[in-house]
Amino acid sequence: MGNMSASDLDVADRTKFDKIFEQVLSELEPLCLAEQDFICKFFKLPQHQTLPGTPVVDTLEMDGGISSRPHTPGGQLSISSEKDVIRQMMTKIFRCIEVELNNLIALGDKIDSFNSLYMLVKMSHHVWTAENADPASFLSTTLGNVLVTVKRNFDKCISYQIKQMEEVKISKKSKVGILPFVSGFEEFAELAESIFRNAERRGDLDKAYTKLIKAVFINVEKVASESQKTPRDVVMMENFHHIFATLSRLKISCLENEKRDAKQKYGDHLQSYVINSLGQPLEKLNHFFEGVEARVAQGIREDEVSYQLAFNKQELRKVIKEYPGKEVKKGLDNLYKKVDKHLCEEENLLQVVWHSMQDEFIRQYKHFEGLIARCYPGSGVTMEFTIQDILEYFSSIAQSH
Repeated sequence: MGNMSASDLDVADRTKFDKIFEQVLSELEPLCLAEQDFICKFFKLPQHQTLPGTPVVDTLEMDGGISSRPHTPGGQLSISSEKDVIRQMMTKIFRCIEVELNNLIALGDKIDSFNSLYMLVKMSHHVWTAENADPASFLSTTLGNVLVTVKRNFDKCISYQIKQMEEVKISKKSKVGILPFVSGFEEFAELAESIFRNAERRGDLDKAYTKLIKAVFINVEKVASESQKTPRDVVMMENFHHIFATLSRLKISCLENEKRDAKQKYGDHLQSYVINSLGQPLEKLNHFFEGVEARVAQGIREDEVSYQLAFNKQELRKVIKEYPGKEVKKGLDNLYKKVDKHLCEEENLLQVVWHSMQDEFIRQYKHFEGLIARCYPGSGVTMEFTIQDILEYFSSIAQSH
């Protein structure tokens, strides 16, 4: 098979089984119909409806025995009785079909539980075709019985995936990254969308999607809360970004609300991670201005804050001097390294996070400048670095790593 990846091999194996399953059903259908047509003609049994004056045969030989044909008043056989006789004969001839189909289905499920997706679509289509031709026929009844088994296997496949999500274990020593069941949902959805396109049983898939995505959301939050190596916000941000990207790409209509929820959760936790992380490079400055805002909240006028001993101009200058441009850049460089350690490469969000941190840092800088202007008017106190400096720091740090 050349240099095919494991996932390529999975697809090849599934496609191979799908073709075999379809071939079995496609060859079985005309065989059963031809035999039923022969029985009707040989025993002079009407195939669709009983016409007045149709000759009635009293007994039929079946498997060396005799099968009586019940009469209706007037000497005619009822339509339901005719169909019962036909079904009885077909069952004796093809009694192994249902058993063998169930064996084939069990084999397919054992090879790969995802084969139940192919089988559900194929079997549903053949049942639909058979029922349209004759809903009471032997073929329709047999395939309908087998479809129940296929649907049961499909439900088991969904339940097993949910169980795997609930039992997932993460390493305490390495960063979390994209959780295996999030990647697993993506794989399932990609496969399901290709299989169920224009399928009669789309409703079954939509119900499965609803169960799966609910379990994905619950267990991402569970793992994020239990994570020790990776911050909770990072686990939530990366995984919900991946879920949002998957749902946006596949355009699954029944999961539109979940797509919006995933986008919201990604954005919320990105913002939370950025704000929490940025509290560290200018920690003392943050604390100082939090104290200033607390005094204003208590009723002190903004232009009188500077008369408070702990928040006078000298204290402000002292805390500002602790953050010369060189130290700020050094703090941001350390922050970049820390963020890089938190984030996984596969989701590629480092530059997105870094740009958001730049925006938040500038927003905080402008907020500090505004407080200085309002609370220390005419003091001539300014920060020791400018917005242009900030832009240069962020850009050069990103390029140097």
